[in-house]
Amino acid sequence: MSAKTSNFRFILKASIAAFGTYFCMYAFRKPFTAATFDSMSFWGIDYKILLILAQVIGYTFSKFLGIKIISELKPSKRILYLISFITISELALLGFALVPAPYNILFLFINGLPLGMIWGIVFSYIEGRKTTELLGVILCSSFIVSSGTAKSAGVFVLKVLGCTEFWMPFVTGLIFIVPLILFSLLLERIPNPDQEDLDLRSRRKPMDRKERVSLFRQFAFPLTVIIIFYTMLTAMREFRDNFARELWDALGYKESISIYMYSEIPIAILVLVILGYLGSMKNNYKAFKNYHIVLLIGSLLIGITTFLFQKHLLGAFPWMMISGFGMYICYIPFNGLFFDRMIATYKIKGNSGFLIYIADAFGYLGSVLVLFFKNLGDKDISLLSFFTTCIYLLSVVGIITTIMSFNFFNRKFKKHIKINAAPLYS
Repeated sequence: MSAKTSNFRFILKASIAAFGTYFCMYAFRKPFTAATFDSMSFWGIDYKILLILAQVIGYTFSKFLGIKIISELKPSKRILYLISFITISELALLGFALVPAPYNILFLFINGLPLGMIWGIVFSYIEGRKTTELLGVILCSSFIVSSGTAKSAGVFVLKVLGCTEFWMPFVTGLIFIVPLILFSLLLERIPNPDQEDLDLRSRRKPMDRKERVSLFRQFAFPLTVIIIFYTMLTAMREFRDNFARELWDALGYKESISIYMYSEIPIAILVLVILGYLGSMKNNYKAFKNYHIVLLIGSLLIGITTFLFQKHLLGAFPWMMISGFGMYICYIPFNGLFFDRMIATYKIKGNSGFLIYIADAFGYLGSVLVLFFKNLGDKDISLLSFFTTCIYLLSVVGIITTIMSFNFFNRKFKKHIKINAAPLYS
């Protein structure tokens, strides 16, 4: 078997395993958002808002826990953690179905608590390889496609199988649990990085507390400004995702079941092509620099297309698609690709999981704050108006923080070269 054929088979196997695992995970997280829970409210707050808040708060706690758990995770424990976390989340959905409202809100919190660490486990299988970008983009495209698919699956369970809105999340998860276990077992069979991977990307290893603190101190400024951008980005991406049905309804697509998939699949394909191209670059610094250019372009697209939509120069469907593309082309690199290249560029001894989970922890905290502000603050403003206002701000913050981050990393790299490319952190 030739090296090219062997490499192709590895990419195919790894991408199917990673994509499939994370794709199935969304069936335990997102289907409930396809329900409306009409006329239900508690303590003066819409019931669906309370459910979304509960799950996102659980997800946020999970990200903060993941800073330690994922960065210290040993390869031998990955499959055990993965299947255990999914099982806990599905049992929580069973509790949601059995316990009456509003007490079942607690089970959405429990559901989100383990799910937030699935990403770090799956990404740990593919980081630190010459094919990490390609695999990472394929993996990242899963949550573009799977979110809409999970909602469509939820609608199917409601309308075709006749389940109630309370049983629908559990039944949807039950449909996907066997495929998820099969994909997870396939993921476990992926071989470890070879010598070429180690030469091109550097060895990845678990990190203790002292190592984590040392790394953050080295890059405190760019990580801080990037996290500010990512916090807003995650909040808006989650808002768009959680209230996709309400946003599309407001835009005139109330009767469409498949709009979620049709609007997201072209985004996934285009993001896959662009970020896959960056992954083909062997020069780590050049690729890392180009990620900043991608962030800048994405930030501009978000603001410009929203302006054109509000001026009636762009239709609702293309606006949602293009602005969604701008969000995802910025969002996806922070889910591992950006940090994987950062580690390779500056010869950092550690793993991407630590950096991913710092960003994600504050990102989802921002999402919680946005939900609280929107639903406990000015309730009169529509979801669509709130969304468009916020993404203008996101666009401006994205442009400023990306430029600041690039300037720091560029100076750091020049200094790194002067000291003969010695590791900046060990």
